[in-house]
Amino acid sequence: MAYTQRVRESILPLSIADTLPQAFAEWRFTGHTHDHEQPIETCHLCGQEGLRYHFEIQNDLTHHALEVGSHCILQFNVAVYENGRRLTPADAKRRLDKLMQKMRLDSCVASLEKLARSERNDILTGALAHYRTNKKLTPKQAFVVFWRLRHNYIDHDPSFFNVTLKKKRYMDDLAAMETSKIHFFWKALTPSQRRTAVALGHIAPAKIS
Repeated sequence: MAYTQRVRESILPLSIADTLPQAFAEWRFTGHTHDHEQPIETCHLCGQEGLRYHFEIQNDLTHHALEVGSHCILQFNVAVYENGRRLTPADAKRRLDKLMQKMRLDSCVASLEKLARSERNDILTGALAHYRTNKKLTPKQAFVVFWRLRHNYIDHDPSFFNVTLKKKRYMDDLAAMETSKIHFFWKALTPSQRRTAVALGHIAPAKIS
């Protein structure tokens, strides 16, 4: 009841309709997003705290706007359009997920750019170029990148990055690498990749940082 009341108090004063279903029919996702770089924001609709990303919704009749979490857009079936067509709930979720992935990719590239400017060495420049093209780091690149990101106190979220093991030489590199080095980028590995690392003889870190 408290959740519904918060939503009601947020949306109805900015809408023409006086019931939630009718009010939400007036709203749509504008396509604008905002990465606050830290999970410090609040959903202006439901009050959920700890959001890093905001998605803007706007009322077509009153032109009021709110910055909300993607969950609320899906929860209340706020219209999401692409190429002039309103998306189904499933397609809307895929669209929002895609935008989230792009913001995470942009965040990774920004961290790599800052790192490359800080140290200006060939390995980091190569890692940046590789990530821009492939959206993934090799295991060797991942160790150097996360080591130097920490060393330079450059803000980043390892879980946003992707590491590739698709080529045999990357698997060989992972197998030959010291476990302590793999721990630098453990959080960037998928659950399947972590199992592969363990199968190759490495031990998972006691605490993932």
